[in-house]
Amino acid sequence: QVQLVESGGGLVQPGGSLRLSCAASGSIFGDNAMGWYRQAPGKQRELVATITSGGRTTYADSVKGRFTISRNNAKNTVYLQMNSLKPEDTAVYYCRYQYVRSYWGQGTQVTVSS
Repeated sequence: QVQLVESGGGLVQPGGSLRLSCAASGSIFGDNAMGWYRQAPGKQRELVATITSGGRTTYADSVKGRFTISRNNAKNTVYLQMNSLKPEDTAVYYCRYQYVRSYWGQGTQVTVSS
């Protein structure tokens, strides 16, 4: 079993920044992938960014150049630095850990509004 605890969400004005963190604990294996997904009201959950244990990253086109995913393998923690936030980035952001199967965090709300 893997437990994921997210933090860092909140309310921010358009153009602002937030940093999300997700700490994993439990049966952590070295060769894994972690990532961030988001779900806005009335929409399906979508990929935001992923990163492998080796540091390979992928991003949704909508966040490229604005968001940066990173991780600290020693702390089993993944981060999402979000800059130049837009109202359309408003969603619940979920952390995902994947090794053989997927585990999800409880989600953290990000609201971008003036």
